[in-house]
Amino acid sequence: MKFAREYEASIIPEWKAAFVDYKCLKKLVKKIKVARRDEDASTDADALVAGAAGFSVRGLAARFAPKMQASPEDEESSDSSGELVRPDERKFLERADEELEKVNSFYATQEAELLARGDALIHQLRILADVKRILADHAASRRGRTSRTRFMPATAPLPPAISGSGRFLLSVSGLASPQSMSDGSVELQQTQMTEGAAVAEEVMAALEGNGVSFVGLPGKKDGSRGRGAGALQMPATVRIDIPATNPGRTALKVWEELVNVLRKDVANPAAAFVHRKKIQHAEKNIRDAFLELHRGLELLKKFSSLNVKAFTKIPKKFLKVSEQQRATELFSEKVKGSSFSTSDKALQLADEVESLFMKHFAGNDRMVAMKYLKPQQPRSTHMITFLVGLFTGTFVSLFIIYAISAHVSGIFSSAGNTAYMGVVYHIFSMFALISLHCFLYGCNLFMWKNTRINQNFIFDFAPNTALTHRDSFLMSASIMCTVVAVLVINLFLRNVGASYAKVVPGALIVLSMGVLVCPFNVFYRATRYYFMRVLRNIVFSPFYKVLMADFFMADQLTSQIPLLRHMEFTACYFMAGSFTANPYETCTNSQEYKHLAYVISFVPYYWRAMQCLRRYLEEHDTNQLANAAKYVSAMVAAVVRFKYSATPTPFWALMVIISSSGATIYQLYWDFVKDWGFFTRKSKNRWLRDDLILKNKSFYYVSMVLNLALRLAWTVSVMEIHVSINQTRLLYFSLASLEIIRRGHWNFYRLENEHLNNVGKFRAVKSVPLPFRELETD
Repeated sequence: MKFAREYEASIIPEWKAAFVDYKCLKKLVKKIKVARRDEDASTDADALVAGAAGFSVRGLAARFAPKMQASPEDEESSDSSGELVRPDERKFLERADEELEKVNSFYATQEAELLARGDALIHQLRILADVKRILADHAASRRGRTSRTRFMPATAPLPPAISGSGRFLLSVSGLASPQSMSDGSVELQQTQMTEGAAVAEEVMAALEGNGVSFVGLPGKKDGSRGRGAGALQMPATVRIDIPATNPGRTALKVWEELVNVLRKDVANPAAAFVHRKKIQHAEKNIRDAFLELHRGLELLKKFSSLNVKAFTKIPKKFLKVSEQQRATELFSEKVKGSSFSTSDKALQLADEVESLFMKHFAGNDRMVAMKYLKPQQPRSTHMITFLVGLFTGTFVSLFIIYAISAHVSGIFSSAGNTAYMGVVYHIFSMFALISLHCFLYGCNLFMWKNTRINQNFIFDFAPNTALTHRDSFLMSASIMCTVVAVLVINLFLRNVGASYAKVVPGALIVLSMGVLVCPFNVFYRATRYYFMRVLRNIVFSPFYKVLMADFFMADQLTSQIPLLRHMEFTACYFMAGSFTANPYETCTNSQEYKHLAYVISFVPYYWRAMQCLRRYLEEHDTNQLANAAKYVSAMVAAVVRFKYSATPTPFWALMVIISSSGATIYQLYWDFVKDWGFFTRKSKNRWLRDDLILKNKSFYYVSMVLNLALRLAWTVSVMEIHVSINQTRLLYFSLASLEIIRRGHWNFYRLENEHLNNVGKFRAVKSVPLPFRELETD
């Protein structure tokens, strides 16, 4: 039982279907054991009956007959060794053979793919080494000529060096570039063109020998380069395919295409150039590809060892209950001769990958190489759990103190300070919504871990810096503890009449921004910086390649529109100096504030729609257009609801019902069918999908009803509920909290569906595009 639990906990989730079904084989062994026990019990009962009638030789013969002979009418059969094989034993052996064939076939397929990937990567690394060697040699020779002739200032590039991270980076500016063509010296331009042509010819010769293609090579025909007798024909730019994943790479690609177009119109174009950025991008892609290849090899080794261990243990269990010695030995020999048990190609390739990575990307430092190839998981500690409890208890205590103090001061009464309550409402709501989202994300992490959903692989998180559920709970508790402590201090200073009491909430905002951008390795720096990079990608959605983490975070922002409105008020109140120079109503009543609120109401949906359009242009999937239309309908509904809140007339109430109802139906369809994968036709689970991670199907049905109810929370905004201003604020805060709860609930099923898609395609490692495109042959 211990190995069964260890086996289930160790299998690779994405390859679970390819592993031996150890649980099923154990059930078959148990059935054989039960059948044997029942048969022995019945035999013993017959023997007792015979003993009661008296001792007879015929009774003994009847008792031992099944073990001594097999009649033609008997259901048992014999194998090739002559041993009697019962039907349930034969069923076990047949199922074991099927499992062995399944494991062996999958291992052979994965091994062939990884070996082919390894050959391609080594080939790419050879090309990269040739390019870096040629450019480095040219830079050194050009630097030497410059020092001798003193023809131009000493601006030669530095030789290649090892960076702090162990990566071998190239710094080359010696080749001719568009900037060098504007020096004003004809002689200098001719010199640069001649040098660039020579280097480009050498680069092209090295690359072409390795099968790299070129763009628009002039004079090239039937594999030869045509040259005029006196004219020098310049080669075109080397094609290094760097994906345009960000604005910098996009601009680089546009600039390169522009240069190629200009060269067609110039009589004497400048020499081709391979600049530093392209080499760095190519080197980074190859480095990442080596990391993913090594991870795939490690997973394949784990797959092999676990299955070998399972196929070693299950025949022993079968032998104990069946006494089929010969059949068990034959099956064990078959396991030992299988490719997943005997092949060492993956081990050899893993050693070669480690050696190459250490040489080319870690400066021959094995510790640095292993830091990237085999990152260590952070050790769990009880300190985080202790801090979660400490901050939670402190928050509860401070909140009780604040509530009692505010009630005694008359803050919550109708005659209380309206300006103070307005500021506190926005500050507290802003941080409370963030804290609630962190808490629900911690719940998601806890559930994903227990259900073995690999969120780090799906989101491309680094295993050694990814948050755990305890870390997320700590962030949530510490945020609320800090906020309530600041509110208690602010209320105390206000009661004693301190003039600087209004500055305290603003100091909290400054402190929060300082922690977010803090450059020191404290307060989860890797997570903070990753979060800011994802926000940058979302804001500039059309210009960045959309990854899973990007559109997942953008979906979270669509549920945090109230948070963005609180941030708008906070920025207006504190950053614009309204809290000292102008009354409280300056921000809430100004036209600029209201117009900006219109923008905030739909800008998260706009970002998400732009991501869908970007994915459509890259993937040509019409589902992305339909998804973009969903967010457009949500934009319209959000703007109409905000307009109704400003001018609550019957016309706008009707428009809210129409637009919000249409958007809600569209969103519910997309939630259930596309994001969660439910309502699959001919599914064995009614209204759901075939593959489910949660064993109890009622959870899925309850979740569908809950998602429907929370999607309809907007109906409260069109009801005419006459309550006080404080009760209205509490109502809006509750609605915002319900939307965040719905989003946290949605997150689990969305990632479950994504995980099952990866499982269906056996995707356990990322596919990194290789930079050098191979030459196309006719």
